[in-house]
Amino acid sequence: MKRSWGAIIATPLLLLSFTVDLAAQTAASELDLGVAAYKNSHYEEAIRHFQKATELDPSNIPAHMFLATACLSQYIPGVEEPGNILVAEHAIEQYQQVLNSDAKLETKINSAKGIAYLYLNMKKFDDSREYYQKALGFDAKDPEPYYSIGVIDWTQCYQARMEARARLGLRPDESLNARIPAQRKACQDLGAKNARLVEEGIDSLSKAIDLRPDYDDAMAYMNLMFREKADLECDDRGGRAQDLKTADEWVDKTLAVKRAKAEKENRQPRLRY
Repeated sequence: MKRSWGAIIATPLLLLSFTVDLAAQTAASELDLGVAAYKNSHYEEAIRHFQKATELDPSNIPAHMFLATACLSQYIPGVEEPGNILVAEHAIEQYQQVLNSDAKLETKINSAKGIAYLYLNMKKFDDSREYYQKALGFDAKDPEPYYSIGVIDWTQCYQARMEARARLGLRPDESLNARIPAQRKACQDLGAKNARLVEEGIDSLSKAIDLRPDYDDAMAYMNLMFREKADLECDDRGGRAQDLKTADEWVDKTLAVKRAKAEKENRQPRLRY
């Protein structure tokens, strides 16, 4: 009996379609099981189900997002134990899969922020800054990445300054004295390293505050950034004094915003039983 070419071609295509549909259905089931486990705080079980879902259906964007989120919940910031680092790297890999996909804009923003947050806590500051900038590429009106970049800039400045002071045997509260040759050289070297970070940090924090005028955390870091700027004024004592005055003004602004928020919260009606 002769068979038509159409039947010969259609049969494997139907089988392939059935296999793909079955895999998608199984992936959906694994995803549901993972969500249930996650809601019950069974994170390791949730990770297993989400991982299986991504393997069965690599195009399943929610599965990658849930897996990244579950891994993130298991990551302990600041702990450099190999297993903990692997968890962070697995989360980053899943977020990157989402960034490389045709996911919705909001999902991509959250993925970029997720990667940036993990790199920040892993002390990979340049990588973290890169992904916060990617988030801003998706939404330039989001104040949070600007704030986070400011935090990174301050952290890098502070570390470099503390290392320079330690080498000179200075106390943390001592400023570099340009009249002492070794300290003058250290101040100049610090300026070469930190000046760009200070400028970027102040600019980023300013943008965050412009977008969110009551952003008290950004204001607090603005105070810290101007203190870093003051320590780079090796010769200009007037410039140092002005930077410290500006820093103090940001302290006052921060406290004023915090008080206003507390008063507003206290005015909120409370339920009585």
